[in-house]
Amino acid sequence: MLHRIWMGFFVIAFASGTYQWLGNGDHEVFARMVTALFDMAGLSVELAIGLIGLMAFWLGIVSVGEASGLIDKLARMLSPLFTRLMPEVPRNHPAVSSMTLNLSANILGLDNAATPLGIKAMKDLQTLNPTPEVASNAQILFLVLNTSSVTLFPVTILLYRAQMGAADPASVFIPILIATCCSTFVGLLVTAWFQRINLRDTLVMAYLLSGFVLMLALVGWLSTLTATELHRQSSLISNLSIISLILLFLLAAQRKNINVYDAFIEGAKQGFETAINIIPYLLAMLVAIGVFRASAALDLLMELIRSGVDWFSWDSRWVDTLPTALMKPLSGSGARAMMIDTMNTFGVDSFQGRLAATMQGSTETTFYVLAVYFGAVGIRHTRHALICGLSADIAGITAAIAVGYWFYA
Repeated sequence: MLHRIWMGFFVIAFASGTYQWLGNGDHEVFARMVTALFDMAGLSVELAIGLIGLMAFWLGIVSVGEASGLIDKLARMLSPLFTRLMPEVPRNHPAVSSMTLNLSANILGLDNAATPLGIKAMKDLQTLNPTPEVASNAQILFLVLNTSSVTLFPVTILLYRAQMGAADPASVFIPILIATCCSTFVGLLVTAWFQRINLRDTLVMAYLLSGFVLMLALVGWLSTLTATELHRQSSLISNLSIISLILLFLLAAQRKNINVYDAFIEGAKQGFETAINIIPYLLAMLVAIGVFRASAALDLLMELIRSGVDWFSWDSRWVDTLPTALMKPLSGSGARAMMIDTMNTFGVDSFQGRLAATMQGSTETTFYVLAVYFGAVGIRHTRHALICGLSADIAGITAAIAVGYWFYA
């Protein structure tokens, strides 16, 4: 599957570039594609080098947590849920706690911590995979939950809005939360359909309803805060969570007379090796995406969508925000640039500006996560992972548009 995706980007890019060259007289299109090829090749190495430190540090901390026994206790708490959603994962398996730590980091908006923990979870799941080159059901479900994970604190988006002079930077908070919840729900439903998971199980329903009630309570509290206070509280909770987790692991290991330093070094070594191993997969995907972006294929798609909307005489303001939505599954930095460009063009507090921010927070970089997570464990056949991940993305974007007209129109 990965090689088909990779080839697909290049074929579409070449076809789009040829159309621009022949139809629109754009003689620089192929030069841009070649430039993007080399730029992305350099960027992939830069990202991987930056990831080496994060991977080594966080896998070192997780190794200390495993030695302390705290991660095993966390696994025992959530094993009943994960063993029903992922029957092939045994109770109290290390993968359960790894997945929990990753999803918690995503919920808190801790991107730097989430990626190393997610790769650790994927490697733990790989130990249960009978066919190492083919993604297992558990790995696919975890990847979909990761790419569609609910984000409580979209701090980066709120900061960009504040820097660009938004009257109320946090006005997009609840719309983003609604959209990302829709993304997670649809991603879970589609994956459950493919894998024949019984979501009507009493225990699964109890966990899901408990999470929903907790989410409503948290939203109720956060909605009472001013924009400044929301920034302060979200930053405090996120940063305090990181520091508290690290200290808790260190103190628990020390109490059990574990050699904390040796445990950390052992985990850090694994993180270093993993970061190096993902470079080829990251390189292949980023180069393909870079050439695709430079080919103006997205521009052609935008023209087709706008023509269809105009033909039906619908409100076309949402089309102005689609570059952010279409770029987000491909590139987080590219989508961020599109969001900022939309805010600059139409105004940070315009309908388009706020909707672009909502779209930015509603989905994840599916292709990037797929390449990095599966690449880290050598998976080549992704089965239905891409379909499920993109279904969650489409649901998030659709929900963002609907919520945008509800809140901003």
